[in-house]
Amino acid sequence: MLILMDLNAPREHIEKVKKKIVAKECTPHEIPGSRKLAIGITGPSGNLSIEDFLGMDSVDEVLRVSKPYKLVGREMKPDDTVIDFENASIGGEKLTIIAGPCSVESKDQIFEVAGSLKELGIKFLRAGAYKPRSSPYSFQGLKEKGIEYLADVKRELGMKIVTEAKDTHTLPLIAEVADIVQIGARNMQNFSLLEEAGKIKNPILLKRGLAAKMEDLLMSAEYILSQGNYNVILCERGIRTFETHTRNTLDLNIVPVIKKHSHLPIIVDPSHGVGIWDKVTPMAMAAVACGADGLMIEVHSHPEEALSDGFQSLTIKNFKNLLEKIEKIASVVDKRIDNEEIQISN
Repeated sequence: MLILMDLNAPREHIEKVKKKIVAKECTPHEIPGSRKLAIGITGPSGNLSIEDFLGMDSVDEVLRVSKPYKLVGREMKPDDTVIDFENASIGGEKLTIIAGPCSVESKDQIFEVAGSLKELGIKFLRAGAYKPRSSPYSFQGLKEKGIEYLADVKRELGMKIVTEAKDTHTLPLIAEVADIVQIGARNMQNFSLLEEAGKIKNPILLKRGLAAKMEDLLMSAEYILSQGNYNVILCERGIRTFETHTRNTLDLNIVPVIKKHSHLPIIVDPSHGVGIWDKVTPMAMAAVACGADGLMIEVHSHPEEALSDGFQSLTIKNFKNLLEKIEKIASVVDKRIDNEEIQISN
Protein backbone atom coordinates (compact mmCIF):
# COMPACT_ATOMS: atom_id res chain seq x y z
CA MET A 1 0.00 0.00 0.00
CA LEU A 2 1.13 3.55 -0.75
CA ILE A 3 -0.03 6.73 0.94
CA LEU A 4 0.54 10.01 -0.90
CA MET A 5 0.57 13.16 1.22
CA ASP A 6 1.00 16.85 0.59
CA LEU A 7 4.71 17.61 0.25
CA ASN A 8 4.34 20.38 2.83
CA ALA A 9 2.31 18.31 5.27
CA PRO A 10 2.95 19.24 8.93
CA ARG A 11 5.16 16.76 10.74
CA GLU A 12 2.37 15.95 13.19
CA HIS A 13 0.12 14.80 10.32
CA ILE A 14 2.87 12.57 8.96
CA GLU A 15 3.56 11.05 12.36
CA LYS A 16 -0.13 10.28 12.90
CA VAL A 17 -0.22 8.34 9.65
CA LYS A 18 2.96 6.44 10.54
CA LYS A 19 1.66 5.69 14.03
CA LYS A 20 -1.49 4.13 12.59
CA ILE A 21 0.62 1.99 10.24
CA VAL A 22 2.75 0.73 13.12
CA ALA A 23 -0.38 0.01 15.16
CA LYS A 24 -1.43 -2.37 12.39
CA GLU A 25 1.89 -4.24 12.75
CA CYS A 26 3.29 -2.83 9.50
CA THR A 27 6.34 -0.67 8.75
CA PRO A 28 6.13 2.85 7.24
CA HIS A 29 8.78 4.11 4.79
CA GLU A 30 8.85 7.87 4.25
CA ILE A 31 10.19 8.84 0.81
CA PRO A 32 9.86 12.48 -0.31
CA GLY A 33 9.38 13.19 -4.02
CA SER A 34 9.32 16.40 -6.02
CA ARG A 35 5.53 16.68 -5.90
CA LYS A 36 4.26 14.40 -3.13
CA LEU A 37 5.47 12.78 0.07
CA ALA A 38 5.10 9.02 -0.30
CA ILE A 39 4.74 6.67 2.65
CA GLY A 40 5.19 3.09 1.57
CA ILE A 41 3.96 0.27 3.76
CA THR A 42 5.60 -3.13 4.13
CA GLY A 43 4.52 -6.04 6.26
CA PRO A 44 1.08 -7.67 6.55
CA SER A 45 -0.69 -4.92 4.63
CA GLY A 46 -3.78 -7.12 4.42
CA ASN A 47 -4.47 -5.73 7.91
CA LEU A 48 -4.99 -2.30 6.31
CA SER A 49 -7.75 -0.82 4.22
CA ILE A 50 -7.65 2.26 2.02
CA GLU A 51 -10.42 3.77 4.12
CA ASP A 52 -8.17 3.66 7.19
CA PHE A 53 -6.19 6.62 5.82
CA LEU A 54 -8.32 8.52 3.31
CA GLY A 55 -9.85 10.83 5.89
CA MET A 56 -6.60 11.69 7.66
CA ASP A 57 -5.15 15.20 7.53
CA SER A 58 -2.85 15.95 4.54
CA VAL A 59 -3.52 12.56 2.90
CA ASP A 60 -4.23 13.06 -0.80
CA GLU A 61 -4.43 9.51 -2.10
CA VAL A 62 -4.10 5.88 -0.99
CA LEU A 63 -3.11 3.21 -3.50
CA ARG A 64 -2.59 -0.52 -3.56
CA VAL A 65 0.82 -1.39 -5.02
CA SER A 66 0.53 -4.20 -7.55
CA LYS A 67 4.23 -5.06 -7.97
CA PRO A 68 5.98 -7.46 -5.56
CA TYR A 69 8.71 -4.84 -5.12
CA LYS A 70 7.00 -2.06 -3.18
CA LEU A 71 9.74 0.42 -2.28
CA VAL A 72 11.97 0.36 -5.35
CA GLY A 73 9.15 0.74 -7.87
CA ARG A 74 7.92 3.77 -9.79
CA GLU A 75 4.55 3.45 -8.06
CA MET A 76 6.27 4.37 -4.83
CA LYS A 77 8.34 7.19 -6.29
CA PRO A 78 7.78 8.50 -9.83
CA ASP A 79 10.89 10.71 -9.67
CA ASP A 80 14.39 9.33 -10.24
CA THR A 81 16.40 8.86 -7.07
CA VAL A 82 19.61 10.91 -7.01
CA ILE A 83 22.18 9.91 -4.40
CA ASP A 84 24.19 12.90 -3.25
CA PHE A 85 27.74 12.97 -1.95
CA GLU A 86 30.00 15.89 -1.18
CA ASN A 87 30.80 17.42 -4.60
CA ALA A 88 29.31 14.43 -6.45
CA SER A 89 26.09 12.57 -7.12
CA ILE A 90 24.80 9.42 -8.84
CA GLY A 91 21.64 9.69 -10.89
CA GLY A 92 19.97 12.62 -12.60
CA GLU A 93 21.76 14.58 -15.31
CA LYS A 94 25.31 13.60 -14.37
CA LEU A 95 27.14 10.56 -15.72
CA THR A 96 29.21 9.16 -12.86
CA ILE A 97 32.45 7.34 -13.56
CA ILE A 98 33.77 4.85 -11.01
CA ALA A 99 37.19 3.47 -11.88
CA GLY A 100 40.13 1.59 -10.46
CA PRO A 101 41.81 -1.81 -10.26
CA CYS A 102 40.04 -5.03 -9.44
CA SER A 103 42.12 -5.42 -6.28
CA VAL A 104 44.28 -3.44 -3.91
CA GLU A 105 47.64 -5.16 -4.46
CA SER A 106 50.02 -2.86 -2.57
CA LYS A 107 50.15 0.68 -1.26
CA ASP A 108 52.31 1.84 -4.15
CA GLN A 109 49.99 0.24 -6.71
CA ILE A 110 46.77 1.73 -5.39
CA PHE A 111 48.29 5.20 -5.01
CA GLU A 112 49.73 5.07 -8.53
CA VAL A 113 46.35 4.19 -10.06
CA ALA A 114 44.37 6.54 -7.82
CA GLY A 115 46.70 9.45 -8.53
CA SER A 116 46.38 8.99 -12.29
CA LEU A 117 42.59 8.76 -12.05
CA LYS A 118 42.40 11.86 -9.90
CA GLU A 119 44.36 13.78 -12.54
CA LEU A 120 41.58 12.86 -14.98
CA GLY A 121 38.95 14.21 -12.60
CA ILE A 122 37.64 10.85 -11.38
CA LYS A 123 36.02 11.15 -7.97
CA PHE A 124 35.18 7.51 -7.19
CA LEU A 125 37.91 4.89 -6.80
CA ARG A 126 36.88 1.24 -6.93
CA ALA A 127 39.20 -1.45 -5.62
CA GLY A 128 38.66 -4.67 -3.72
CA ALA A 129 40.25 -5.34 -0.35
CA TYR A 130 38.27 -8.56 0.10
CA LYS A 131 37.98 -10.58 -3.12
CA PRO A 132 35.43 -13.40 -3.30
CA ARG A 133 36.97 -15.66 -5.98
CA SER A 134 35.69 -18.75 -7.74
CA SER A 135 38.86 -20.61 -6.78
CA PRO A 136 40.08 -20.75 -3.18
CA TYR A 137 43.63 -20.68 -4.57
CA SER A 138 43.24 -17.34 -6.37
CA PHE A 139 44.34 -14.03 -4.84
CA GLN A 140 41.80 -13.20 -2.13
CA GLY A 141 42.80 -9.57 -1.58
CA LEU A 142 44.89 -7.86 1.09
CA LYS A 143 41.84 -7.77 3.38
CA GLU A 144 42.37 -5.49 6.41
CA LYS A 145 45.62 -4.12 4.99
CA GLY A 146 43.78 -3.29 1.78
CA ILE A 147 41.17 -1.36 3.73
CA GLU A 148 43.96 0.54 5.43
CA TYR A 149 45.45 1.55 2.07
CA LEU A 150 42.04 2.65 0.77
CA ALA A 151 41.59 4.79 3.87
CA ASP A 152 44.98 6.37 3.12
CA VAL A 153 43.89 7.18 -0.44
CA LYS A 154 40.67 8.69 0.84
CA ARG A 155 42.50 10.86 3.36
CA GLU A 156 45.44 11.94 1.18
CA LEU A 157 43.80 12.26 -2.27
CA GLY A 158 40.23 13.05 -1.26
CA MET A 159 38.74 10.33 -3.48
CA LYS A 160 35.53 8.53 -2.65
CA ILE A 161 35.94 4.80 -2.08
CA VAL A 162 33.86 1.99 -3.58
CA THR A 163 34.74 -1.46 -2.26
CA GLU A 164 33.04 -4.78 -1.67
CA ALA A 165 31.78 -6.37 1.52
CA LYS A 166 31.82 -10.10 0.94
CA ASP A 167 29.78 -11.07 4.00
CA THR A 168 28.16 -9.78 7.19
CA HIS A 169 31.47 -10.20 9.05
CA THR A 170 33.38 -7.77 6.80
CA LEU A 171 30.50 -5.29 6.35
CA PRO A 172 31.13 -3.16 9.50
CA LEU A 173 34.84 -2.72 8.71
CA ILE A 174 34.11 -1.86 5.07
CA ALA A 175 31.41 0.61 6.10
CA GLU A 176 33.92 2.61 8.17
CA VAL A 177 35.94 3.50 5.06
CA ALA A 178 33.72 3.05 2.00
CA ASP A 179 31.62 5.87 0.62
CA ILE A 180 29.76 3.19 -1.33
CA VAL A 181 29.59 -0.42 -0.18
CA GLN A 182 29.49 -2.88 -3.05
CA ILE A 183 27.57 -6.15 -2.87
CA GLY A 184 28.89 -8.44 -5.58
CA ALA A 185 27.01 -10.54 -8.11
CA ARG A 186 27.44 -13.77 -6.18
CA ASN A 187 26.01 -12.13 -3.07
CA MET A 188 23.00 -10.54 -4.76
CA GLN A 189 20.71 -13.01 -2.99
CA ASN A 190 22.67 -13.27 0.24
CA PHE A 191 19.64 -12.11 2.18
CA SER A 192 21.39 -11.84 5.54
CA LEU A 193 23.97 -9.52 3.98
CA LEU A 194 21.26 -7.50 2.21
CA GLU A 195 19.37 -7.00 5.46
CA GLU A 196 22.50 -5.85 7.28
CA ALA A 197 23.35 -3.52 4.40
CA GLY A 198 19.92 -2.00 4.85
CA LYS A 199 20.78 -1.05 8.42
CA ILE A 200 23.85 1.06 7.63
CA LYS A 201 23.92 4.61 6.25
CA ASN A 202 26.35 4.02 3.39
CA PRO A 203 24.92 3.91 -0.13
CA ILE A 204 24.92 0.37 -1.51
CA LEU A 205 26.05 -0.66 -4.99
CA LEU A 206 24.11 -3.84 -5.78
CA LYS A 207 25.41 -5.92 -8.68
CA ARG A 208 23.09 -8.11 -10.72
CA GLY A 209 23.57 -11.83 -10.15
CA LEU A 210 25.00 -14.15 -12.79
CA ALA A 211 21.59 -15.58 -13.67
CA ALA A 212 19.25 -13.01 -12.13
CA LYS A 213 16.17 -11.66 -13.87
CA MET A 214 15.23 -7.99 -13.60
CA GLU A 215 12.66 -8.77 -10.92
CA ASP A 216 15.23 -10.78 -8.93
CA LEU A 217 17.55 -7.76 -8.87
CA LEU A 218 14.77 -5.40 -7.79
CA MET A 219 13.59 -7.77 -5.07
CA SER A 220 17.14 -7.93 -3.69
CA ALA A 221 17.20 -4.12 -3.64
CA GLU A 222 13.85 -4.28 -1.85
CA TYR A 223 15.52 -6.16 1.01
CA ILE A 224 17.90 -3.24 1.53
CA LEU A 225 15.24 -0.53 1.30
CA SER A 226 12.90 -2.44 3.60
CA GLN A 227 15.49 -2.06 6.39
CA GLY A 228 15.60 1.73 5.98
CA ASN A 229 18.53 2.35 3.59
CA TYR A 230 17.02 4.00 0.51
CA ASN A 231 20.35 4.82 -1.17
CA VAL A 232 20.82 1.88 -3.51
CA ILE A 233 22.59 1.90 -6.88
CA LEU A 234 21.90 -0.99 -9.22
CA CYS A 235 24.65 -2.37 -11.45
CA GLU A 236 24.45 -4.41 -14.65
CA ARG A 237 27.67 -6.45 -14.95
CA GLY A 238 26.75 -9.16 -17.42
CA ILE A 239 24.89 -12.42 -17.03
CA ARG A 240 25.94 -15.98 -17.79
CA THR A 241 24.54 -17.37 -21.04
CA PHE A 242 25.47 -20.11 -23.52
CA GLU A 243 27.82 -17.68 -25.33
CA THR A 244 31.53 -18.17 -24.68
CA HIS A 245 33.29 -15.55 -26.82
CA THR A 246 33.14 -13.06 -23.93
CA ARG A 247 33.35 -13.57 -20.18
CA ASN A 248 29.66 -12.74 -19.71
CA THR A 249 26.83 -11.37 -21.82
CA LEU A 250 26.36 -7.68 -21.07
CA ASP A 251 22.59 -7.20 -20.98
CA LEU A 252 22.10 -3.54 -21.80
CA ASN A 253 18.37 -4.17 -22.33
CA ILE A 254 18.00 -4.04 -18.58
CA VAL A 255 18.94 -0.35 -18.37
CA PRO A 256 15.82 1.11 -20.04
CA VAL A 257 13.69 -1.64 -18.47
CA ILE A 258 14.92 -0.72 -14.98
CA LYS A 259 14.35 2.95 -15.79
CA LYS A 260 10.71 2.12 -16.53
CA HIS A 261 10.04 0.03 -13.45
CA SER A 262 12.28 1.55 -10.74
CA HIS A 263 13.35 4.98 -9.51
CA LEU A 264 16.79 3.71 -8.44
CA PRO A 265 19.88 4.73 -10.45
CA ILE A 266 21.55 2.05 -12.54
CA ILE A 267 25.17 1.96 -13.69
CA VAL A 268 26.94 -0.49 -16.02
CA ASP A 269 30.16 -2.44 -15.51
CA PRO A 270 31.36 -3.34 -19.02
CA SER A 271 34.68 -4.66 -17.69
CA HIS A 272 33.03 -7.71 -16.11
CA GLY A 273 30.33 -7.68 -18.76
CA VAL A 274 32.73 -8.66 -21.55
CA GLY A 275 35.97 -9.52 -19.74
CA ILE A 276 38.21 -8.42 -22.62
CA TRP A 277 39.87 -5.03 -22.40
CA ASP A 278 39.47 -3.98 -26.04
CA LYS A 279 35.72 -4.65 -25.90
CA VAL A 280 35.23 -2.45 -22.83
CA THR A 281 35.25 0.88 -24.68
CA PRO A 282 32.53 0.05 -27.25
CA MET A 283 30.28 -1.47 -24.60
CA ALA A 284 30.84 1.49 -22.28
CA MET A 285 29.80 3.79 -25.12
CA ALA A 286 26.69 1.68 -25.70
CA ALA A 287 25.86 1.80 -21.99
CA VAL A 288 25.95 5.58 -22.00
CA ALA A 289 23.82 5.69 -25.15
CA CYS A 290 21.11 3.48 -23.63
CA GLY A 291 20.71 5.75 -20.59
CA ALA A 292 22.93 4.39 -17.82
CA ASP A 293 23.57 6.74 -14.89
CA GLY A 294 27.22 5.81 -14.73
CA LEU A 295 29.99 3.36 -15.55
CA MET A 296 32.32 1.25 -13.45
CA ILE A 297 35.57 0.58 -15.30
CA GLU A 298 38.55 -1.52 -14.26
CA VAL A 299 41.77 0.46 -14.70
CA HIS A 300 45.31 -0.63 -13.82
CA SER A 301 48.67 1.06 -14.38
CA HIS A 302 50.17 -2.27 -15.46
CA PRO A 303 47.37 -4.71 -16.39
CA GLU A 304 49.86 -7.38 -17.44
CA GLU A 305 51.05 -7.52 -13.81
CA ALA A 306 47.62 -7.43 -12.15
CA LEU A 307 46.87 -10.10 -9.57
CA SER A 308 43.24 -10.31 -10.73
CA ASP A 309 41.26 -9.35 -13.84
CA GLY A 310 44.22 -7.87 -15.69
CA PHE A 311 42.94 -9.01 -19.07
CA GLN A 312 39.82 -6.87 -18.77
CA SER A 313 41.54 -3.80 -17.28
CA LEU A 314 42.29 -0.64 -19.24
CA THR A 315 45.60 1.17 -19.03
CA ILE A 316 45.48 4.81 -17.95
CA LYS A 317 46.02 5.86 -21.59
CA ASN A 318 43.16 3.69 -22.87
CA PHE A 319 40.92 4.89 -20.07
CA LYS A 320 41.60 8.51 -21.00
CA ASN A 321 40.67 7.70 -24.60
CA LEU A 322 37.45 6.13 -23.34
CA LEU A 323 36.56 9.27 -21.39
CA GLU A 324 37.03 11.40 -24.49
CA LYS A 325 34.64 9.18 -26.46
CA ILE A 326 31.88 8.92 -23.86
CA GLU A 327 32.05 12.65 -23.21
CA LYS A 328 30.67 13.14 -26.72
CA ILE A 329 27.98 10.47 -26.37
CA ALA A 330 26.87 11.77 -22.97
CA SER A 331 25.91 15.11 -24.46
CA VAL A 332 23.61 13.37 -26.97
CA VAL A 333 21.59 11.77 -24.15
CA ASP A 334 21.53 15.00 -22.10
CA LYS A 335 24.12 13.92 -19.56
CA ARG A 336 27.54 15.20 -18.66
CA ILE A 337 30.49 13.44 -17.06
CA ASP A 338 30.78 14.32 -13.39
CA ASN A 339 34.38 15.50 -13.47
CA GLU A 340 33.84 19.10 -14.47
CA GLU A 341 36.94 20.35 -12.67
CA ILE A 342 39.23 18.63 -15.19
CA GLN A 343 39.24 19.04 -18.96
CA ILE A 344 39.84 15.56 -20.36
CA SER A 345 39.76 16.45 -24.03
CA ASN A 346 42.95 17.34 -25.85
